[in-house]
Amino acid sequence: MNDLIAINDKVLEALEKKIPVVALESTIISHGMPYPENVKTALEAQKIIYDNGCVPATIAIIKGQIKIGLTDSEIDYLGKKGTEVLKTSTRDIPYVVSQGLDGATTVSATSYLAAKAGIKIFATGGIGGVHRKAQETFDISADLDELSKTKIAVVCAGAKSILDLGLTLEYLETKAVDVIGYQTNVLPAFYTSKSDFFVNHRLDSPLDIANLIKAKWQLDMPGGVLITNPIPQEDEMDKDTIDKAISEALLEMEKLHITGNKTTPYLLAKIKDITKGNSLQSNIKLVYNNCLLASQIAKYLY
Repeated sequence: MNDLIAINDKVLEALEKKIPVVALESTIISHGMPYPENVKTALEAQKIIYDNGCVPATIAIIKGQIKIGLTDSEIDYLGKKGTEVLKTSTRDIPYVVSQGLDGATTVSATSYLAAKAGIKIFATGGIGGVHRKAQETFDISADLDELSKTKIAVVCAGAKSILDLGLTLEYLETKAVDVIGYQTNVLPAFYTSKSDFFVNHRLDSPLDIANLIKAKWQLDMPGGVLITNPIPQEDEMDKDTIDKAISEALLEMEKLHITGNKTTPYLLAKIKDITKGNSLQSNIKLVYNNCLLASQIAKYLY
């Protein structure tokens, strides 16, 4: 595409031959979980996509070059460096590239770069959103704004339950982003399959979801589509347990005055500690579940 972007040969061949490609983010590798679970999870996510007839494209920036599709060794490199890698939203891409740094792409940056490469769908764990007390802090994830203007379909397990789910849905409505529930009327809450909020529309098959995505883009409507896929019931956490852990983590975060893009990694790590690792296992399983659904939808998009 240009000197700043390198597309992996397997991904490039798939795009040229119209074989379905599913994008994956890299923040989950560097900031989402510890080594070596992060690398094992990233490689297994790619395997699920391959096994379902699609080509995975994990996206990151390595030494200033944007990579659309990482090799196993590049994934291991990011996993070992962990939080030394700069968490990179769309805003940060020019800085990371120009300074020759390593960057792990968030949902917003991955969405932007995937769409630029011609990839139509992206699987992640949970999107960012409107943070609790955002009416005071104005802390709203760049993920939401990117979804409002970039033509990408994002499969997730809902917004992370550390956020204000109601305000997140209101923001997405204002930005005209469809929030689809896969076989559910209720917005999933990341660690749990249900919340107190409803999605815009329920669709029960990958084909129906693909048809909605294609209809939106054929009408030349801006922005993407958010597909919320509940964590399997056998993998979800008890709602009272996770709510208590989130409340405890939020209080601790406020005492430590942690703000900005450090909040989500801190909260996820703290919740993992409080739940004695159970939240991490749920996180891994929901990622796999989203890779499966994204692959099933992708087959109808290309």
